Amino acid sequence: MSPKVVATETQRTRLLTALYIVQEQYGYLSDEAIQRVSERLDMHPQEVYSMASFYSLYKTRPTGKYVLQVCEGLSCYLADGADRLIDYLREKLAIEVGQTTSDDLFTLQTIPCLAACGSSPAMRVNDTLHENLTVERVDALIERLRGD
Repeated sequence: MSPKVVATETQRTRLLTALYIVQEQYGYLSDEAIQRVSERLDMHPQEVYSMASFYSLYKTRPTGKYVLQVCEGLSCYLADGADRLIDYLREKLAIEVGQTTSDDLFTLQTIPCLAACGSSPAMRVNDTLHENLTVERVDALIERLRGD
């Protein structure tokens, strides 16, 4: 049976859950995992990859234990947070945006918006949102995560 070129609404709904489950099992969505999901749901692999790469929840490559996603939204910039926090984390962790520390503990990413405009600047660490951030609060968070 060849995969459908355009997925049904039911297939797309199942896809989001399937991608989440696979990512929980393997840590990220490898090309092989995307192929297996596409076969299981009878979808074209490109459509599965497109969905996986669209949502910031999904990882299409290996990441550190903690994924730090700094909000680059307008409110975070206006709160003097986005650039300051990104620069601080780049220096503290000695990595660039998109990179992972050599100990595989932290991956630094930026994200267009975390929908935390009323409490900016904000950053998500894995599935936890951290709001009203200062450099000092980020530093304490990093040190706490290093101790876990």
